[in-house]
Amino acid sequence: MDHAIPCNPCIIPIYRKPTLNRQTTLPSSSRRHSNITKWRRKTTSSELQMPVEINDGTATNSASVPTHKVTVHDRQRGVVHEFFVPEDQYILHTAEAQNITLPFACRHGCCTSCAVRVKSGQLNQPQALGISAELKSKGYALLCVGFPSSDLEVETQDEDEVYWLQFGRYFARGPIERDDYALELAMGDE
Repeated sequence: MDHAIPCNPCIIPIYRKPTLNRQTTLPSSSRRHSNITKWRRKTTSSELQMPVEINDGTATNSASVPTHKVTVHDRQRGVVHEFFVPEDQYILHTAEAQNITLPFACRHGCCTSCAVRVKSGQLNQPQALGISAELKSKGYALLCVGFPSSDLEVETQDEDEVYWLQFGRYFARGPIERDDYALELAMGDE
């Protein structure tokens, strides 16, 4: 059985077990055995589902991280969202933490569901594998792996439009001509 090894963007942690502030004590049976170094505490399902802030590991003190105003014009829903995002936080995750619904799918920068076009401002998106360098240079970005570098105004895009812009030149050459002879040869090999 083959096992797939995920790429780096696919293993970025989105959720982690929260730090608990309550005092816990070892069970009385564990106190008797001095060689027992680890024990387990039952974790509730709500603790495992708590979202936590995501950062890129460069910030050491969240109070010193600059925060920027992000304005998202959601074309599909006809809504404008304004919220603040620290420079070390993903825009999509911060929006969700503030109960703002934006389009997304993979959450790892590999598709174009959360694609936007930057109207003003700057963002950093080193893990945006779902859009080409050419589209990035034209102002396209992905919210799921985008960090704001300044106040930012963006507009959501239709996923099919972005896909066409990126791959249309490869698939727009017209219908593929059927080669019955090649198909016959291929079928004969089976």
